[in-house]
Amino acid sequence: MSKTRATLIVLAGLALLGRMVPRAVADEWDQKTIVTFNNPVEVPGQALPAGTYVFKLADSQSDRDIVQVYSKDEKHLYGTFLAIPDEHLRPAGKPIIMFEERSGGAPEAVRAWFYPGDDYGHAFVYPKPKATGLAKANHTPVPSMPAELGPNTTKPAATVKEAHVVAMSQAHLKAQKPTEEEAEIAEVFVPR
Repeated sequence: MSKTRATLIVLAGLALLGRMVPRAVADEWDQKTIVTFNNPVEVPGQALPAGTYVFKLADSQSDRDIVQVYSKDEKHLYGTFLAIPDEHLRPAGKPIIMFEERSGGAPEAVRAWFYPGDDYGHAFVYPKPKATGLAKANHTPVPSMPAELGPNTTKPAATVKEAHVVAMSQAHLKAQKPTEEEAEIAEVFVPR
């Protein structure tokens, strides 16, 4: 084989590799995860019917704990939610969704979402009234934000620069205890 032909083959291979890398990075960057629920589930501010959804991180360089939930085809945004880092002792090779039990026949609430292979995930922050109920029902603290800053379900945020997303991101978060007491978030949830 001639030196010129070998060089062309190497360059073509590198060009092909260069086209594949951005897609792989993008999937890991936004942690896009497709999940199917057999029963209705609750996310902050609303209940989702049984079905298939796409969970992914919002496109933000500065805040990696803003989660967006879309329809299966990603044409409908159900909501933009604030989360805090949550640790998982052993990374799993598949996505993990953890739930909080609800009383009175209400749907289970999504507590945290873990991307495959990561030892950390995203624990959803609920508005204080919901966080109080979840903490009591599960006998465990729940991250909370002031009720007036909860997700705006009538107009989901398309970007992290929308006013209510900025307000959620800047909110003073608390840990709602089962006793109805509040604690500083760092006292209860280990910051990363």
